[in-house]
Amino acid sequence: MSPVALIPRVSEKTIAQAEQGVYVFEVSRSSNKIEIARAVETAFNVKVAEVNVLVAKGKAVNWRTRGRSVAGRRQDVKKAIVRLQKGHKIALFEEGK
Repeated sequence: MSPVALIPRVSEKTIAQAEQGVYVFEVSRSSNKIEIARAVETAFNVKVAEVNVLVAKGKAVNWRTRGRSVAGRRQDVKKAIVRLQKGHKIALFEEGK
């Protein structure tokens, strides 16, 4: 079992989704849905109903180095969209209100 790093993705969209019981986390690339669900349940003491994952491809970027442009890419990011069972909330996303 690989360790799952849960990094909350906080934006206007994710805060609006949190009101419906849907939370978005950035997770390690090697983690799967079962490991993510267990990690969320133990970290926040909630019950997970559903987990969806996606890999967001890194943007293509150009860096200026020593007077020339170097093309590259940012790292890919794996996101977990976690839906909780009715009546469960994660207080971490509610603090901004």
